Amino acid sequence: MTKAGIPGLGLPVRRVEARDGVPTGRRGWPYDVPAVATLLRDGFDFGRATVLVGENGTGKSTLVEAIAEAYGLNPEGGSTGAMHSSRRSESPLADDLLIVRGIGGGRGGYFLRAETMHGFFTYLEESGMASFHEQSHGESFLALMGDKFFDARGRPYPGLYVLDEPESALSFSSSLKAVTFLLDVLDAPGTQVLMATHSPVLAALPGATIWELDAAGVHPVDWADLEMVVTLKTFLAAPERFLRHLSR
Repeated sequence: MTKAGIPGLGLPVRRVEARDGVPTGRRGWPYDVPAVATLLRDGFDFGRATVLVGENGTGKSTLVEAIAEAYGLNPEGGSTGAMHSSRRSESPLADDLLIVRGIGGGRGGYFLRAETMHGFFTYLEESGMASFHEQSHGESFLALMGDKFFDARGRPYPGLYVLDEPESALSFSSSLKAVTFLLDVLDAPGTQVLMATHSPVLAALPGATIWELDAAGVHPVDWADLEMVVTLKTFLAAPERFLRHLSR
């Protein structure tokens, strides 16, 4: 077999699936979430960049948190060596997942999680690392990406980069800057990106496979066909007319 025919060559994560012996048909959170049930039943194959989109409650954060933790990243954010922990709110899903690693992929990585970022910044500061509290929310996000994703020469560290709704801190222009950071990451060998987002800008990451999560589970979709993209285009074309049709 040629190198081109080796599945997942150079990827930190080739596939995520249920561990052997994980029971099926369990009830309760998170197993009632259709996207979680789909993952445990069918598994997911991953490329260089994967973007998860969907409405609130469809399981985007649940999936990326569990995959990050199963991979070995700190579930509250950071690298494989981060020790920060406050109040555990993650689901038990990580224990059910098997990470199938690609040949030649990096083993490092970073988890950028908007929900726990303030506490994570405090952990970094108390650990004698860089301080990000003096910056605005968006500035600190971009500064963290620049500081932790790249070495002193500006080269990305090999590994898996997981981002959970980073747009919560970012303006339009800052979102574009984040996309350039991710493109720089993906330009290096042995790197991979997994991101959950509500942002049409971040979801437009060139080369990414987009998976939409909904009541039916998970399915691939083109960026132009995303509901959030179609709705945003309609809104921008005529905001006053769009808003007149909203109901409380």
